Amino acid sequence: MSPSSTREVFHRRFARCALLVALIAFSLSAAAAQPGNRRHPALDSIGARSFTATGMPGDPLNIAFIGSESQLLRLMADAHWEPADPITLRSSMRIAIDSVARRPYVDAPVSSLYVNGKKQDFAFEQPAAGNPSKRHHVRFWRVDLLDALGRPLWIGAATYDMSVGLSHVNHHVTHHIAADIDSERDKLLDDARATGRVTTHWIDDFQSARSGHNGGGDPFHTDGRLAVIVSVEPSASSQTP
Repeated sequence: MSPSSTREVFHRRFARCALLVALIAFSLSAAAAQPGNRRHPALDSIGARSFTATGMPGDPLNIAFIGSESQLLRLMADAHWEPADPITLRSSMRIAIDSVARRPYVDAPVSSLYVNGKKQDFAFEQPAAGNPSKRHHVRFWRVDLLDALGRPLWIGAATYDMSVGLSHVNHHVTHHIAADIDSERDKLLDDARATGRVTTHWIDDFQSARSGHNGGGDPFHTDGRLAVIVSVEPSASSQTP
């Protein structure tokens, strides 16, 4: 092969390699530009657990929402999750009486847990039986740090209450959660997807501990993944009257 032919073959191969590298780089940058594929910076400022008022590790954090408060409230309403009542003497008495009498209490209160020293901003639930002893529920905490698109992060803990009984730790009356917390996370994720208002992705190995106990002494196990729900609808502040 002549030197000129050798150079021509080399240039063609170099051009093909350069084109391949450019295509790979473009694909990676395009994927990173998708809002759902970015890791929200607020995730670096929180741990992986909620805590009780006395500082004991509570329910694991297993779900997150990226969007405004109004978007979160609309999503949960459309997904048929009801906001929980605040804890008062009246609501506490009602949940106890309705549990014994097996009467429904759709928006029964949930106890307070804390992330970064702050009580949950919202709690939502779905009844799972004819009384408030069994229910699907999730707490959400807003993390103030915004992402590059100006969106806040809401970190959540979704668990299934399977019964009412005495805490294994302080012997107070409490709900006992089901150990398989991933099932509850996945149910909420499916309900959110069904609204058509979100995209979703996963963060693997968010939980380093794949099993343990919550603040009431109930055991749990998990695959360690964090489900991230991203709103794709306009926020109320961006909508014109």
